[in-house]
Amino acid sequence: MSTRFVVGVTGGIGSGKSAVTDRFAAAGVVVIDADQAARTVVEPGTGGLAAIVEHFGDSILDGDGRLDRPALRRRVFEDPAERAWLEQLTHPLIGEQIARELAAATSPYCILSSPLLLETRQKDLADVIVVVDVPEELQVARTMARDDNDAELVRKIMAAQLSRAERLEGADIIIDNSGTLADLDERVAELHAEFLARAELAREG
Repeated sequence: MSTRFVVGVTGGIGSGKSAVTDRFAAAGVVVIDADQAARTVVEPGTGGLAAIVEHFGDSILDGDGRLDRPALRRRVFEDPAERAWLEQLTHPLIGEQIARELAAATSPYCILSSPLLLETRQKDLADVIVVVDVPEELQVARTMARDDNDAELVRKIMAAQLSRAERLEGADIIIDNSGTLADLDERVAELHAEFLARAELAREG
């Protein structure tokens, strides 16, 4: 692991995790996105994609030879064994990609943003864990507005994630994102100053 100070940021669907990490990025902090790393390791030409095609067949590709993510999601959502196989393949690859990006980060501290931070070994890469939190009804409302999904589907997605209580239990720091954008600006600015100081201490230590 890099000696750089790493802040892990996570939160349930609709919690506003991206709104938080966008504000850190605007302050010059490198943000490593685990979702983007997950896409990178299955790009055309990678061993990850070749293994998926070998296992599921060519029907898992779109017309451009790229992974058809919705089709794959349907396959693994319906079959726990297939989901387990996919996770066993991709989680180590994603971990390696994240480690490379952490090592290349140039800001005084960096953010690792991941919806699965607490469910995977990704949490071991973070020096401090920040959970972005909102009430569950607000999660549903925001996700419906953002993705044009119905409430039933949103609740199914939420049920597949860690519970709100489990996420809060795993947090070192909680960002309450149920207020205004001005509230969020203020909270992120406070934490940015704190993390700069902690990163400086970590370097000196």
